[in-house]
Amino acid sequence: MSMWWSLHLRREAASVPLARRFLLGTMETAGVDPDISYDLSVALSEACANAVEHGGAPGDAEAAGDVVGPGRAEYPPTGGDCGQYRVTAYLDGEKCRIEVADSGPGFPARRKLRTAAHPSHRNPSEPQQPMVRTPSAHAGGGGGAAGHLSAMAESGRGLGLIEELADHVHFGNRPGRGAVVSFDKVLRWREGGGGEG
Repeated sequence: MSMWWSLHLRREAASVPLARRFLLGTMETAGVDPDISYDLSVALSEACANAVEHGGAPGDAEAAGDVVGPGRAEYPPTGGDCGQYRVTAYLDGEKCRIEVADSGPGFPARRKLRTAAHPSHRNPSEPQQPMVRTPSAHAGGGGGAAGHLSAMAESGRGLGLIEELADHVHFGNRPGRGAVVSFDKVLRWREGGGGEG
């Protein structure tokens, strides 16, 4: 079976479960094993949450003209894509590939961008630290050094989870502005499910 879809979502928390449900529905229809579907849906949720949190500068939606009046949004947005992110999923044969792209600052340039593989596929000599975005000065629950250290401890856990759940992961930056998290996983089919057709 071969299919793909792409969603353009607003950078708001409600978009994360929407993307997850869309993926789970696709997997169910295609006959993918529920354990594989679950792993992919959790990884997608983490990538989407990362795009919602870090995918643009604070106030981007308002600056781009996406908000019309108090609490009312205009769709489609008129001021570019800084208040949105994109999720694309490809099911092709025995593999599913998912890509989440935002228009935020991207991953820090001071860190070497790398392709990560599932722990069973990694070279043992490679460092296993996940790519993390640097939290903003406003991140965390408190002020001062303690709040900053708390934010640093929390940052990057979702990206590490994606690495654990997927077979191959790539963290990169789009030309211009934005981060891209892409990951894939070999599919298994539920008994009596599709996949071979």
